Amino acid sequence: MQAATPLNPAHRVSRVRDYLVDLQARITEALEAIEGPTDAGGARFLADAWSKGPEERLQGNGITKIMENGRVFERAGCGFSHVRGPQLPPSATQHRPELAGAPFEAMGVSLVFHPRNPYVPTVHMNVRMIAAGKPGAEPVCWFGGGMDLTPYYGFDEDAQHFHGVCRDALAPFGEGLYPRFKEWCDEYFCNKHRNEQRGVGGIFFDDFSELGFEQSFNMLQSVGDAFLKSYLPIVERRVNTPYGEREREFQLYRRGRYVEFNLVWDRGTHFGLQSGGRTESILLSMPPLVSWSYQRKDEAGSPEERLTSHFLQRRDWV
Repeated sequence: MQAATPLNPAHRVSRVRDYLVDLQARITEALEAIEGPTDAGGARFLADAWSKGPEERLQGNGITKIMENGRVFERAGCGFSHVRGPQLPPSATQHRPELAGAPFEAMGVSLVFHPRNPYVPTVHMNVRMIAAGKPGAEPVCWFGGGMDLTPYYGFDEDAQHFHGVCRDALAPFGEGLYPRFKEWCDEYFCNKHRNEQRGVGGIFFDDFSELGFEQSFNMLQSVGDAFLKSYLPIVERRVNTPYGEREREFQLYRRGRYVEFNLVWDRGTHFGLQSGGRTESILLSMPPLVSWSYQRKDEAGSPEERLTSHFLQRRDWV
């Protein structure tokens, strides 16, 4: 198979790549500090470097960092990838039909952290750049990403803090971006087959280039840099909350809804699988343990019932 040719000017690619590699390192180092040292004194994240050669449908490289069976995080995956392909998959051309079938180049950092304690929420974040262009045409470059919070036992102050950090990260780039991206997140992270939100939302954007390359890239960096500020204070506030079998069973049940979204609706999962990406890295978002219940009805007024009646409703948190 013929190798895919890089599309973007080299200096732009290297700048975005350098930022993303550094972001992955900063985030995983922060989580290792929370976990504490292993018995052997080493890092808790396994670093799995990979590459795809010209004989494969998708070419490129990346590094998947995964931590499992930790004291705080039952599973935490944070992956960097930089790939090229001969043809954009359908999931990437929904809003850009003129680029259907065009060669593309994509890079990004994507993470999902599944804590052990049910009072600590699951979190997702990704930031990415995609460039595509047909032969003889100037390549089109756009950015996407965001972050969202999925609690099992909700707290208003946690949702308010998370959304406040998201709002502040976007504020320098236009006062209308946070409400716009917040609504986009609510629309996107919804299990439509259940008419149920995945969590308390956050921000989400895609196909974004309206500020030009420099300011759009600056905005992407602001979002990426805000992640630790949005999430770590919540972890520190909840990680030592006592819990028992009831809370653990509810956490595993609600994780089932997370899996449903990622496999049925998530465009990033579809993009990776449709384009011939590395399956294990694409599915690093899956929790290690999960359960489903055919007929479950939580008691009115219980903390479990309040998750759906109060927190999994679209609302303004800040």
